[in-house]
Amino acid sequence: MAPKAKEKPKFSPASQPEIAVEDLFTTLNRHIERLEYVQAVKVADQVLSNIPSDEDAIRCKIVALIKADNIDEALSTIDSSRRLTSDFSFFKAYCLYRKNKLNEALEALKGQEGNSASMLLQSQILFRMGRMDASLDIYQKIQKSKIESLEINLIAGLVSAGRASEVQGVMESLRVKATSSFELAYNTACALIERNKYTDAEQLLLSARRIGQETLMEENLADDDIEIELAPITVQLAHVQQLLGRTQEAMKVYTDTIKRNLVDESSLAVAINNLVSLKGQKDVPDSLRKLDRLIEKGSGSQNFQLTRELDLKLSPKQREAIYTNRVLLLLHSNRIDQAREIATALPDMFPGSVMPVLLQAAVLVRENKAGKAEEILGQFAEKFPDKSKNVLLARAQVAAAAGHPQVAAESLAKIPDIQHMPATVSTLVSLKERAGDIDGAVTVFDSSIQWWSNSMAEDNKLNIIMQEAASFKLKHGKKEEASRLYEELVKSQGSIEALVGLIKTTAHSDIEKAESYEKRLKPLPGLKGIDVDGLEKTSGAKNVGNGPHVGTTEPFEANKGKDKAKKKRKRKPRYPKGYDPSNPGPPPDPERWLPKRERSSYRPKRKDKRAAQVRGSQGAVVKEAVNSNAKSSQTTNSKAVSQNTVADQSKPSSKSSRKKSRN
Repeated sequence: MAPKAKEKPKFSPASQPEIAVEDLFTTLNRHIERLEYVQAVKVADQVLSNIPSDEDAIRCKIVALIKADNIDEALSTIDSSRRLTSDFSFFKAYCLYRKNKLNEALEALKGQEGNSASMLLQSQILFRMGRMDASLDIYQKIQKSKIESLEINLIAGLVSAGRASEVQGVMESLRVKATSSFELAYNTACALIERNKYTDAEQLLLSARRIGQETLMEENLADDDIEIELAPITVQLAHVQQLLGRTQEAMKVYTDTIKRNLVDESSLAVAINNLVSLKGQKDVPDSLRKLDRLIEKGSGSQNFQLTRELDLKLSPKQREAIYTNRVLLLLHSNRIDQAREIATALPDMFPGSVMPVLLQAAVLVRENKAGKAEEILGQFAEKFPDKSKNVLLARAQVAAAAGHPQVAAESLAKIPDIQHMPATVSTLVSLKERAGDIDGAVTVFDSSIQWWSNSMAEDNKLNIIMQEAASFKLKHGKKEEASRLYEELVKSQGSIEALVGLIKTTAHSDIEKAESYEKRLKPLPGLKGIDVDGLEKTSGAKNVGNGPHVGTTEPFEANKGKDKAKKKRKRKPRYPKGYDPSNPGPPPDPERWLPKRERSSYRPKRKDKRAAQVRGSQGAVVKEAVNSNAKSSQTTNSKAVSQNTVADQSKPSSKSSRKKSRN
């Protein structure tokens, strides 16, 4: 029996894969350093094919997928790695944040509150959800942690939360300057805009653009890439110019930005929206076409929906402004159905916001449903009393325009901070007077007088209110109350108008007292030489036509005036023949004296096409044409005589030619 051959020595199963995995990790590291994330994912898959449970390879794959914007595959990789001991919940929360699933992202971060990176992500999620105060609280907790560019996000959060006045103090506490980076300069300029310091904001934005150009040029970015990175600063500069009243400059920047299209999507959306707001009602179809660039492809104009990228990048305030302008443009173009569709969807998109209910009311008013508009505005004001001021003002305007003065007055009376302002008091009194509620109008005046009497404001409006109240009460027969008000005004102010009003009101009840007040009036200059008794006996001013206004007066002649009065008698009107005054019939045509050609009912006669028909030989047509030209050129000047003779001579030839043609 032949001896068995010796088996070749075999390598241990662990030695060969270890060398291969090390090489793969070296390649993986090289791809990550070169930002080649797609290749890094492929190498990580090779590592996992050899060692499926390698946590470092899984982590590298997840990060590379996120960097390559492949969020769905990153989530599936995280879900398939649940059995491993490593916790990938932070990466899962970030992926959900990128997909705008904010509530699920917050749920995934539970249990990691102590981690600074998790807290930073949580603050970003809250910021996107619109919960600015909660986001700022987290930023303030991690201020001491050494997180890069933390101050940029903190300033942005303060501006978005409406706390722009705190920006300067926070920057001083962090010991940073606004010009330390172009991003921080941009956010600080936004805070200045919120504080209405437009000139300072413009200068800071110019500095931000210069710093950004220098910084990005050092990073060897192309010119187009630099322009795209600095597009938000360019658009914000145009916005400041718009606020400063330099609308032509702003419009030029917006137009150039939209045409060149070297901007990110959010800056393009802001530029289009601001340009549309500048143009207003001019060229509405073009504005609608520009807004169509921002909608999701395939949604069509009937269902206006912003793209997913804009939904993620724009703030709720910016998205609401775009939808609002869309509805207003649709109303201006009389596309009521589309406007109603968007306005109906807005309350769910922006819950608690005032603008959707105002747009719904505007659509209802255009549909002649003012009562329904008043109803929904009133319901919103009751549901959100802290946001009811603008809603109640809109309700008052709608009700007043619809002829419902009582509803308008009721809406204005529910706004306490402006209730006693002179303009509001005047409007309330006018509305109640129109509604026939005179006592209610008097109550408004009395309440305002009491409020201003107790007010310690420097610019007190008590005298103005009392003057108007006295005039109103005198007009409506409340003379005693008006007299008391005028008397108080005379004592406190001593104005001539109040004294005149006091004399008027007192004269109805106490003549002697009125005469005593009348003596306080200063005599008018130039009235000493006038005979008042003589003026009372005259019949009034005499109309002298175009004669001189200043001169000697003609003495009054009583007998002459009586003779003239006797001569005047009323004559019966003379009617046309056959006219019955009791049954006048339809009114005469107001255009009866106009030439027929200038009347609205005039229609020019249509040309007779049969005149151009050719009959007979060609020579006959030529002679008829000559004849017609001669007839049409007859005028009243000296040359017309010779033309008439030519026309008369040409008549027999035309008749003979017609006879020949008939033969």
